Order: sequence, then structure tokens, then C-alpha cells
Amino acid sequence: MPAIFDALPGIEVPVGAISKNLARMWAESAAYGKPAPEADDAKATQLNVVLHLGLNSTRDDALAQFAVVNEFSRRYPCRIVVLCPLHTDVPQMEMRAKIYGECHLGKSKSDKRCVEFVMLSYSRSARPHLESQVSICLSTDLPLYYWAHRFSTSGRLADYQYLLRRAKRVLIDSAVAPVDALTYPWPNPLALRDLAYSRLLPVRQTIGQFLSAYPPATLAAGLKAVTVGYEDALSAEANVLRSWLVRRLAECGVEADAVNFSTTLLDADSGPGLDVRFEYGTPQKFFRWSGDVAAGHGLFEADFGGGRTTLSAPAHLLTPASALSEAMFF
Repeated sequence: MPAIFDALPGIEVPVGAISKNLARMWAESAAYGKPAPEADDAKATQLNVVLHLGLNSTRDDALAQFAVVNEFSRRYPCRIVVLCPLHTDVPQMEMRAKIYGECHLGKSKSDKRCVEFVMLSYSRSARPHLESQVSICLSTDLPLYYWAHRFSTSGRLADYQYLLRRAKRVLIDSAVAPVDALTYPWPNPLALRDLAYSRLLPVRQTIGQFLSAYPPATLAAGLKAVTVGYEDALSAEANVLRSWLVRRLAECGVEADAVNFSTTLLDADSGPGLDVRFEYGTPQKFFRWSGDVAAGHGLFEADFGGGRTTLSAPAHLLTPASALSEAMFF
């Protein structure tokens, strides 16, 4: 992955002198009149983030994820370590490092938030030394969040036990992760968070708020099928939404084995986005929500026996940086 490592911003430095060069970087920034922390505590670092760019990452994709964590850091100042494994191994052990920093000024001169990036490119033969180097790069006594992006297989990611076990949260995105990522026996499964689930927060909220106006027994009585429709780009979100509906309706007394829960690809005439339908034993009772999450609007149509209801409502997904914070902290 040398192309990705080379494409990321920053200054290449010796691996053994990362801390010294970070201090020098800030000193030079201050000397040129650019924003810089006045002391170590001025960075107000709140957490550590390790972004692991898997072998399925591309140059443009890596730059996009770098931008996401950079935007995230403006709200939550942090030390970010970006791991870039080489696609092809080299005979000799190789590890390269880059450093990068930004300070963002808030409403007042004293409101200064600074972020530090450390990029590490490593060969397969250098893999046994990676955890040691990562631990040196992290800010001590602060929580660690590990984001594994576009890794090729769950088994290969499972080799990174130090990160998987120490991290307060392990973040994956089921839209780009291996198919078994959500069911793989990770060492700390309670720490696992799916970014696709986090992106769906506004959708889950709006559907939940609408359905909460009806008694649970009314929602459950006579329910035969629940179908989540999706456009091709939202298949992961559809699977997440289906699983969420299974859990929420179970709390209403619905037995999953007695109801057909499914997902289906929407055709062009059905419109873009996501679609949820409840089918009951009688056609007079129904529920449908359709959301064009790109345009930001949705529509509820329902009749649970008290008359037909039609209601427009917002429909959107969280931005990548907001989904990242949602997955980390909730």
C-alpha cells in the first residue's frame, strides 16, 4: 500500500523519532505564526483513534476516511494513528512513518483544538513489531478506539489481538466488511459497533417514534410479514434495519418464527432509498414507510384499525463523521 501511504498528507520521519518530530512540527508551526498548541495540555487530547486501512482500501477511499477522522477530531481532539499495510510483502522488514497536525480555532482565541496524526506503513515481515510501535504512538491513559476499514478477511484482522482486546470500541462497516464480520468470534464482541447501524440512527428514530404512538399489541396482532426494500447502494443498511425491526417487534410480542422478515431490492419505479412494509392478515391493516435518504424526505402510510394515517417526515442518514462518533460513544 505504498501509494496510499504516500498519498496521505504529512512529513515522513524516522520511525524511532516520531515523538521528537511531532514536537518539532508544532514548534515550527508556531514559529511561522500558524496555530499550534502552547503546551502538551493545550492539545486537550480526549482519546486515541487507530484507523486501520485494510488491503481492500484504495487511494481515494483512504483519503476519504482520513478526511472523516480529521472532521471528527475537530469536535473530539485526539491522537490518530493510521495503519497502512503493504499489499505485497518485501524481503526486508519495512516500516515507514509520517506525522501530520492541525489546530482549529473556535469562537475564542483560547478555544484551540489540535489533532496529531501518525501514519505507519508496514510490511508483513514487520507485522510482529507493529503493536509495540502503535503503543508508543498512542497517548497514555486515554481510551482507544479501533476502526478497521475494508479489511480482506475477518481471520486476518483477528491477528491484531492487541488492538482488538485493548480497544473500548471496535468499529467496522458492514457495507464494506467481510460477510462474517458481525458474527465472527471476536475477543471482545460487546465492543463491536457497526457504522451502518450508526448511520441509520435518524431512520430508526423516526420509525420508532411513529410506531410508539400505537399499543404494542396492536402492532403485533395479525402481523404476517415485514419487508425492507432498498436501493442497491443501501443493502447493508437494509440488513441492519431488518435486524433492528426483528428485535423491536419482539418487544411488542411478535414471535420472529411466526413472521416472515425479509429484504428485497427495489426496482427503479419504487424510487430510491429505503422502504419498510408490514403486512397483516387483512389488507385493511397495513404499515409502510418510504424514505429517500439522499433527498432527505420520507412518507408514512398506515392503518392499524383506527383510520388511515399519512404523514411526511424527514429521512436521512448520519454523515460519516457523525456516524463515527455515534458508534464510538453510544
